[in-house]
Amino acid sequence: MARPPDRSPDRATAAARIAKLSSEIRHHDYRYYVLDAPEIADEQYDRLFHELEALEERFPELRTPDSPTQRVAGQPVASFPTVEHAAPMLSLDSDQDVAALQRFDERLRKALGERVSYVLEPKLDGASIELVYERGLLTRASTRGDGRRGEGVTENVRTIAAVPLRLRDGERPVPDFVAVRGEVIMRAGAFEKLNENLLAQGKEPFANPRNAAAGALRQLDPQITAARPLDLYAYDILSWGPAGGAAGRRDSEDERAPGEIATQWEVLAALRAWGLRVNGLVRRAGSSEEILAYHGELERQRDDLGYEIDGVVIKLDELAAREALGWTTRHPRWAFAFKFPPRKEVTRILSILPSVGRTGVVTPVALMLPVEIGGVTVARATLHNREEVARKDVREGDRVRVQRAGDVIPQVIERIEEPERERAAPWRMPAECPSCGTPLTERGPFTVCPNSFECPAQLVGRIVHFASRGALDIEGLGEESARLFAAQGLVRQLPDLFDLRAEQLALLEGFAEKSSQKLVEALGRAAHVELARFLYGLGIPEVGSAVARDLARHFGTLAALRAAGEAELEEVRGVGPRMAEQIAGFFRDPKNATILDQLLGKVELIESPPARPPDTAASSAEAAPGPAPPLAGLKFVFTGSLASMSRRDAQALVESQGARAPGSVSRATDYVVVGEEAGSKGEKAKKLGVQTLDEAAFLDLLRGKGITPPAG
Repeated sequence: MARPPDRSPDRATAAARIAKLSSEIRHHDYRYYVLDAPEIADEQYDRLFHELEALEERFPELRTPDSPTQRVAGQPVASFPTVEHAAPMLSLDSDQDVAALQRFDERLRKALGERVSYVLEPKLDGASIELVYERGLLTRASTRGDGRRGEGVTENVRTIAAVPLRLRDGERPVPDFVAVRGEVIMRAGAFEKLNENLLAQGKEPFANPRNAAAGALRQLDPQITAARPLDLYAYDILSWGPAGGAAGRRDSEDERAPGEIATQWEVLAALRAWGLRVNGLVRRAGSSEEILAYHGELERQRDDLGYEIDGVVIKLDELAAREALGWTTRHPRWAFAFKFPPRKEVTRILSILPSVGRTGVVTPVALMLPVEIGGVTVARATLHNREEVARKDVREGDRVRVQRAGDVIPQVIERIEEPERERAAPWRMPAECPSCGTPLTERGPFTVCPNSFECPAQLVGRIVHFASRGALDIEGLGEESARLFAAQGLVRQLPDLFDLRAEQLALLEGFAEKSSQKLVEALGRAAHVELARFLYGLGIPEVGSAVARDLARHFGTLAALRAAGEAELEEVRGVGPRMAEQIAGFFRDPKNATILDQLLGKVELIESPPARPPDTAASSAEAAPGPAPPLAGLKFVFTGSLASMSRRDAQALVESQGARAPGSVSRATDYVVVGEEAGSKGEKAKKLGVQTLDEAAFLDLLRGKGITPPAG
């Protein structure tokens, strides 16, 4: 009996068919996700997709990384890498007051003239993301993080169907390198189903779609992310240029985007042409009246959109005009977020419990009958402090009105009178800490547990803060690990962190031999730390990262700071009487002193001579100021990579010597330090007549100022 002819395709035929199927599927993805105008039914799309899968299964060597079948191909990872963004991902100045919007509009008109054009966009309530494409292919995705650096979540983002793995290059040419900013969201229906599934599994539900989206992005297993229905809207081009680097960063001055894009409206058109989804509610406006009308229209539509928004983003349309306005260290001067008023609902308080936070502040928390506010079920709300409870006269059993402040944090705003109902006794703060039994103290309206380093309720938060990027930057030590260490009794105080051994950790759930060793190595690196980072990590009341840096500069050593009185502390820039009292009190506390001494037995501090000797500072009204830091008043901008140190370390070094290290070049810049694979800042410096230094010249400058650079 003759065998039937072999009708299976040869390799060349399969390659041609795979290319055709991939192109067709990308086209239909674009029609579905970007244009919202599908051309074929889901069944037809599925047939194309399954045919492609079958061919790639037969000819695996023909499967490419950007194939539509490769969205869920990543393997679980132990942790996320830290990624430096192609350009800063700044936050926006925001307010819900009409007067603030009008001041923003008036300021721009005064600076630019009466003719001002805006682009209005819904303020999406999701997780901000950077997408990097090189030669059209998605090569990197990272969370916003601190705005300069984020977590690399590329494999997870590849699972989001609305994110093209390859950009369309027909209607508008795609640059060799382009970094795009967008918002990852979870739609309301998907969020409800996810929470239903979590509850059915006995797990804690997410508080809101934003947290659900952020949580999905940070899953260590991309398969789990793929099971969470995420979506994305793109809204900005952060950077563009040749492959391998960001040559046209938007934090420089008057660069133009690919194809001579001159406006935000054209930015959105380019993103759409490249295959990225852009929100269909964007609009142009030329006055604050038009902005108010758009704001009101979106607020009325808000509950019917199917996804969360919490306001309107107003952006100056003309890109060149933005450069004239510039940026602050935190936000662009040419954009503004006009927020919606918080949503409110009525419910009943079941009980009021004291909750101890990381800094020891005890906050009254109301446990309530669950109520839905803006699509989110709320059962807990903050009552802020004991004075707020007394002022609102809120008691257990009361009927209250609750709002989500900023659409995120629930809080009780007022009690609703019930004349016929007998009320409970007024609520009182306990005399002792509910976690450790230490007598509580009062600090203004706040009640505080002074047992800073030994209170179990404070310990987990203190560990997480101590390990955070702004502090000791201990990679792999997050809240989940901190809770585990505290629960197992491995860490009872901060110094115990440095006694952890890899063989101990390997026995814990979620730890393997490799991850245990990596964390112990990270702790070893963190044990050699700059004084400013160490001070910030201690969680001293009132001391953020900027104050910690100023304290380190002023006193130079921890010993000098610990010995300082309140009057000496007040001489530090930004430290007033209240802050000085808190800092001095922290160091005077015997328990804190014991923990500090133990830490100093395990940590090596990097200390510098003080900018002004504390023992001579302002000893009399006529006292002469001490010598200024060697780089005082200078502004350094860094671009590209340095061989002797990271760019962040270079910025920290010049700042520790009195200089400033902004992210963009202006005529006020003194030096632009140009490293390898530098961006456009070097060229911009030349245009403005700003002096540029290569790495060798920069190091020579430091040595000439008496500063010893790190060994490279």
